[in-house]
Amino acid sequence: MSARTFARALGFVALLAAAPVYAQTAAPAAPGAPTAAQIALAKEIVVNSGVSRSFSIVIPQFLDQIGTRLTQTRPDLIKDLNVVMEQVKPEFDKRVDQMVDTAARLYAERMSEQELKDVSTFFSSASGKKYVEQQPLVLNALYVSMQRWQQQMSQDMMTRVREEMTKKGHQM
Repeated sequence: MSARTFARALGFVALLAAAPVYAQTAAPAAPGAPTAAQIALAKEIVVNSGVSRSFSIVIPQFLDQIGTRLTQTRPDLIKDLNVVMEQVKPEFDKRVDQMVDTAARLYAERMSEQELKDVSTFFSSASGKKYVEQQPLVLNALYVSMQRWQQQMSQDMMTRVREEMTKKGHQM
């Protein structure tokens, strides 16, 4: 997994975690199906929080992978392939909207209208916008820090295990 992919995945998880924590059940917070107002608010949250970025980056990544795969052995296809990829991209961009709608419905099923309003207000505020703006930078830096932390943790654990094994008469 690349640093960029990890950071995006970590960002998605962090964005989901920014919502209030509830019981780990599939049961909705409010009885019945979510209202149109709840779904609209939840959709605002999905877009304004940056969650939708996680969906929209998939289309160009997949098109790039297809282009690379097909032109490695057939470089003569590049010109026509580029035209075809531009032609089909809008069709697949619509699928991003499907995921935005799915995410909105999931939030709306689990949060009351007031809770959704509160979260929406945050992400519409200057602080919320700054949070969303800074999040990719923070997550990239966190990824680097996490790698160093894991490496140090692994070394420290091995040192301690060796020390304790030596006390028990085992040379490691």
